[in-house]
This record gives sequence, structure tokens and C-alpha cells, in this order.
Amino acid sequence: MRITIITVCYNRKATIEKAIKSVLSQNYHDIEYIIIDGNSKDGTQSVIESYRDRISQYISEPDKGMYDAINKGLKLATGDVIGLMHSDDEFYDTKAISRIAARFSTDSSIEGIYGDGVYVTNDSDERLVRDRIGGVFSLKKVKGGWLPLHPTVYLKKSIIDKHGLYNLDFKIASDTEFLLRYLYKYKIKMSYIDKYIVKMRMGGMSTSFKTALKVLNEDYKIYKYHGLTAAQAVFLKKSLALRQYIVQ
Repeated sequence: MRITIITVCYNRKATIEKAIKSVLSQNYHDIEYIIIDGNSKDGTQSVIESYRDRISQYISEPDKGMYDAINKGLKLATGDVIGLMHSDDEFYDTKAISRIAARFSTDSSIEGIYGDGVYVTNDSDERLVRDRIGGVFSLKKVKGGWLPLHPTVYLKKSIIDKHGLYNLDFKIASDTEFLLRYLYKYKIKMSYIDKYIVKMRMGGMSTSFKTALKVLNEDYKIYKYHGLTAAQAVFLKKSLALRQYIVQ
């Protein structure tokens, strides 16, 4: 089983190498690794080029944002299963992809897999900030504002080919629309791995606050777009998120 991992980036010189090394250090060897760069100007491209011989496909060109870049990667992907590795993040350990492949292999009816993740501070201490435990999948949870952590989600290519790419009408929360479309509208068969898959880095406080407001607005539009009680779903989603933060 070939697994495609897609990394999209723009001006991420400080973190891209960790993301790349994280993918290349996986103990599962049938990996297609695709990097889509948005024509970075800060030295990111030089870092990527230093690993060029171990990257399956690499494009650097202007794009219309993160989701447009992801869609470019999805169109290039040839693996049986596809997932993402964001340029600020890394795998929790070297066995993450092996576990995902093993789960798909145990049941051919599984169409998607997700797991757990942690958020850490964006500094050398990498202090734990948020613990994101997925839990067993249910449609009731999805209707109540729950969604799996996006970078832990791996889907069969055949399912993506069938149900479509990221909707570029949503600029900052298209991953919410993508997951709702697959899980709520099309009700694909998901399987939960009770293991940490990714380690994600938090952004600066001011940036995160501004981003959170924009996400809140788009989330409302997305839940309404899918015929759900938008205000309730967004409130429950944010309530779930708040409970995941670690109190020091």
C-alpha cells in the first residue's frame, strides 16, 4: 500500500526541515512525499532542495492560498491513501504511518482513518499546550460540533476522487467543510487509531486570536451550508476545543 503525504508551505524556513525529516524518518517505506511551495522568498526553497533526492514530487509556484496548494498536491498524488503533514508540524513518532497502513490493511471497507494529536508551544521548550484526543467516531459527535484533528486524517484516494477537493470558497476553514462533506454528507466509514499521530506547533497569541475570529465566522457559514444548526454546532465545537487546553 502506497501512502502519499502532502506538505504545503510558504515562507517556513524555520520549521520546514523538521516537517521533512519527520516524514523521511518514518519506518514505513512505501511513501510518496509531495511538497507544494507557494514560491517562498525566505530560504524555504533552499531547505527543500537539500532533500530533493528523497522527495517524490516538488513544485514551487504562486498559489491562491493553502487549500489551493493542497488541491495541487491531491491532483498529483498516486498513493492508495493520502494525508497531510503541515509545514509547522511533525509526526509524533516514527511509527505513525506504519500504524495507519496496518489499520487500512486489516479492513478493506475502511475509507478513512484518524487519530490523536498534541499542540506544543512554538519554542525550544515545546511545552504541551493542548491535548487533542479523537475518540471513537460517531455521526452524533459530528452533528454536535466534533471533527477529527485534520492532520491526523488519512483517506483513500478513491474516496477523494469520488467526493472532491477542498472548496476554495472558504479561505481559512475549508478543512472544516471538507471533513463535514466526507463525514456528514457522504458518511464515509472512519476508523479511530488510539495513538498520537502528529505534534503541532501553536502560533503567536495575537495571530492566533485574529485567526480564531475568522475561523469562527467561516465555521458558522460552513455548518449552515451543510444544513446543520450552525450557531449550536460552532458553540459546541469551540467548547470542546477549550476543554482540550492543558492547565499548568
